[in-house]
Amino acid sequence: MKTFLLHSLLLLGLSMNQPTFASEDHDHEKQQNQVKVHDDNHHESSHNSNDKHEEDKHSHEEEHHDEDEHEHNETDQSHEHEEEMTSHIDDVIAKQVGIHTTHASTQQLHQTITSYGSLTTGPEQLSHVHARYNGLVTTVKATIGDRVKAGQLLAVVESNDSLKKYHIVSPISGTVIQRHANTGEVTQDQVLFSIANFKTLWAEFRIYPAQQAQVTEGQNVHIVVNDKLVISKIQHIIPALNKPYQLARVKINNQSLGLSPGLLIEGYITTGTFKVKLAVNIDAIQTLEGKEGVFIKRDNEYSFTPLVLGRSDDHYVEVLQGLESGQEYVDKNSYLIKADIEKSEAEHVH
Repeated sequence: MKTFLLHSLLLLGLSMNQPTFASEDHDHEKQQNQVKVHDDNHHESSHNSNDKHEEDKHSHEEEHHDEDEHEHNETDQSHEHEEEMTSHIDDVIAKQVGIHTTHASTQQLHQTITSYGSLTTGPEQLSHVHARYNGLVTTVKATIGDRVKAGQLLAVVESNDSLKKYHIVSPISGTVIQRHANTGEVTQDQVLFSIANFKTLWAEFRIYPAQQAQVTEGQNVHIVVNDKLVISKIQHIIPALNKPYQLARVKINNQSLGLSPGLLIEGYITTGTFKVKLAVNIDAIQTLEGKEGVFIKRDNEYSFTPLVLGRSDDHYVEVLQGLESGQEYVDKNSYLIKADIEKSEAEHVH
């Protein structure tokens, strides 16, 4: 019975211990599986991390490439835009069509006010010739249009009282503009000859009250008459009888101009001057794409250059930015270059 009992107990112990070994084996296998899963997850995570790094690197390279391509495109577009704002004209052709250039430099600008008036002769320049004694005109030596000198014989008259003949001579040098003396006529009290000297004329400008404080004797005046420009000075400022303005009288040397009294004139009276470091001819300024500028000449190439402009007068405008002293720019007929560029752009669009 003890043997059986021991054997039974041994079997019972083995039976009771068997689950214990199975559990340990199961736990060990579970740990191995967990380790394997962990290794797999770590491997997968490492793989994913490498993939993400590669993707980020590729994305960065693409972004860098896109930036380079964008900058390159911007450079190309800028270059194309500069080409569009440029015209190539041979010097021979430019000369034929009247395109003229000069160099940007320092200029003296003039502040002016504008006034209007007319040309007239001075009282000392017009003479009406009468006979000293009434009598018969026996000889006439001058007629309308003749140029005479002071002391030159105009006519001979026989006095009614003494029956003696005496000479009528010109009191001034000038041109005969009227004649009322004919041989065989009696002089009476009429004007026989009118003589005017047109070598000098007077420009009389109307100066209204709002301008009178700015206008004084001695100021320079640029006078435009019959597309001619005359520069002179104000000699006198006098009241105009029964008129709401004064007259600024300017003497004009007319020997080479050939102007006539009565012509309407426009005057620019200089009221102040100032010097600027850099200026261009006001006629050179053109507008392209809403910007004001000039055309710079380099060899046979004319490129539009936008400018920042300042003060101006009737002839020049100050340059604040966009141009350097000495640069060659188009100052006459620059509109021809603008028209050429606009025509090229229109053809490119079509």
